[in-house]
Amino acid sequence: MKNQSSRRRFLQLTVGGVIGLSIGSKLLVKPVHAAELPHLSIDDPQAKALSYVNESTKGGSNCNSCMLIEGDASAAWRPCKIFPGKLVNAKGWCSAYAPKPA
Repeated sequence: MKNQSSRRRFLQLTVGGVIGLSIGSKLLVKPVHAAELPHLSIDDPQAKALSYVNESTKGGSNCNSCMLIEGDASAAWRPCKIFPGKLVNAKGWCSAYAPKPA
């Protein structure tokens, strides 16, 4: 009889824990949308180190044609793998530029 109550208690705690974790993660973790991220400043230390500019003068070489940029291709400011937590100008450029494969 004691084994059955131990199993029942184990199952109750397990199910309760799973429910608690799933509800808790929805309440505690707020997803961040690209529109809420700050724009990368040319004065940012990492931007300076990679010679980032908001307007490329490199004729066709810009963030929009780089394989490191993410997000909606029609957006003027988009997330970049090089500058996490910030948005780069799609017309910008930095020394980490890697052209998208043709």
